[in-house]
Amino acid sequence: MIGSELWGLIGISVLETLYMTLLSTFFAYLIGLPLGLALVATAPRGIRPAKWLNRSLGFLVNVLRSVPFLILLVLVMPITRAIVGTTIGTNATVVPLVLAAAPFVARMVESSIQEVGSGVIEAAQSMGASPMQIICKVLVPEAKPSLMVGSAIAVTTILGYSAMAGFVGGGGLGTIAINYGYHRGETPPMLVTVVILVLLVQFFQECGMGLAKKLDKRNR
Repeated sequence: MIGSELWGLIGISVLETLYMTLLSTFFAYLIGLPLGLALVATAPRGIRPAKWLNRSLGFLVNVLRSVPFLILLVLVMPITRAIVGTTIGTNATVVPLVLAAAPFVARMVESSIQEVGSGVIEAAQSMGASPMQIICKVLVPEAKPSLMVGSAIAVTTILGYSAMAGFVGGGGLGTIAINYGYHRGETPPMLVTVVILVLLVQFFQECGMGLAKKLDKRNR
């Protein structure tokens, strides 16, 4: 059985998880969106080819993506302490979440932008559009449905990362699952946190897919 006090902690943990997830997603896109656009623009067949820059950015993204989140969480503790002043709690967890999610977002954005037909880009170039105008007024608007699907995937991925942060006192539902479910060997708190996480994933996924359908010109 779960007591009223624990239910109260679970309620607070849900809010902490949403705070970490949404704030981390926001900052991850602040970094990942321009990074993904730069990867597309500087590709060999991009609108502004730059082989050395493309390879450098690609290498950086691949390195960050290859590090497991729990290891990254520990590795960046000095950076987290320098930025936030502590290495535990929800605010501290946002830093490694952003560093883990930004390269993932960059690849999602790169994949979405690459789906835009080359004919659209060539038409914009023939009308004298600058590279920045092509990116802002052609590539991003045309890729909106795919970008929205990618954002839903990114949110659910970050949500999963936030739960793992419970191992180091990161707060949120992960901490409830670890402290009450794992360390105390109590099954109900573990099951409740899993169910809540599944419901949150379904909610964000459905919202993302719904917005993607509304933005898709083919459904109009």
